Amino acid sequence: MTTRNGLTYKDSGVDIDAGNALVDAIKPLAKATSRTGVTGGLGGFGALFDLKAAGYNDPVLVSCTDGVGTKLKVAFLADKHDTVGIDLVAMSVNDLVVQGAEPLLFLDYFATGKLAVDKATDVVAGIAEGCKQAGCALIGGETAEMPGMYADGEYDLAGFAVGAAERGELLDGTTVAEGDVILGLASSGVHSNGYSLVRKVVDTAGLKYGDEAPFAPGKTVGEALLEPTKIYVKSCLAAHKAGLVKAMAHITGGGLTENMPRVLPDDLTAVFDASCWDYLPIFKWLSKQAGISAMEMARTFNCGIGMCVVVPADKADAAEALLRDHGETVSQIGVIGPRAGDGPQVIIKNMTRAWES
Repeated sequence: MTTRNGLTYKDSGVDIDAGNALVDAIKPLAKATSRTGVTGGLGGFGALFDLKAAGYNDPVLVSCTDGVGTKLKVAFLADKHDTVGIDLVAMSVNDLVVQGAEPLLFLDYFATGKLAVDKATDVVAGIAEGCKQAGCALIGGETAEMPGMYADGEYDLAGFAVGAAERGELLDGTTVAEGDVILGLASSGVHSNGYSLVRKVVDTAGLKYGDEAPFAPGKTVGEALLEPTKIYVKSCLAAHKAGLVKAMAHITGGGLTENMPRVLPDDLTAVFDASCWDYLPIFKWLSKQAGISAMEMARTFNCGIGMCVVVPADKADAAEALLRDHGETVSQIGVIGPRAGDGPQVIIKNMTRAWES
């Protein structure tokens, strides 16, 4: 009988030792996000969380999942991986908080063709930072090394957040009424939506991701476009717990026009005045560079507003002050009015003028 040299899993492209090294590297990152309610640590077959220990009496669980989208392509091209983890957390926890829920725990899924431990550690460090900003625990996750599935140096991310609210304290928009005021919380940039269009504009402008950004002096295109998504959890929860909030809308893909109707009764319309908030230079550059119409901008990007908070008119000033105290840049950007038949549920005034200013 002829004896052959046996193949190993590593010969096929999967390095178990690298995976173990990554787990060792990220354990302290995850531990730093621990909060009341966490039971056990990384390494088990499942993660445990004690709702009673976290202070809940009659909780309703709320769960969300999301990714970072093609913003990851910018991270690959710029070779910068320490902030996309913040984006990953933000996309889910911002969706949780608009329902009145407190984010409690987060799990991530990281998949790549060949595991680069240093790069993956940078990504997870960003996830841990996002969890700290949101006040939730990075309680577990999955790292998948899958040769042949991804281009060299590329990876994909998915995130899963679970939160809770006491029964009766959830926000669903049913109490929104005519005359309510819409407060807009400023975004930090493009956040994590519309990057397929962003990358096309960058390409047609002949820019490289290492070039200085024409819309952000002193930063490269890659650095500016990788500005992480703002996490609004702590400020918005504070406003909700103070009894100031009727509804909130996280402005993600679809912009103001697609996200605001998700929290409005069918007979009401959100009327925005685009001259009431500041536009970030990135949005003006995108619009002018590619000739993107004002309405196309409004249905693709957040246009400078990452979160809308609907409050009673007599509580608008108090809500604005509280949100500012929690570090938000706040503007009164609209009001709730009656809907005209089957007319639009979102009207944006002065959009074109705002772009041209």
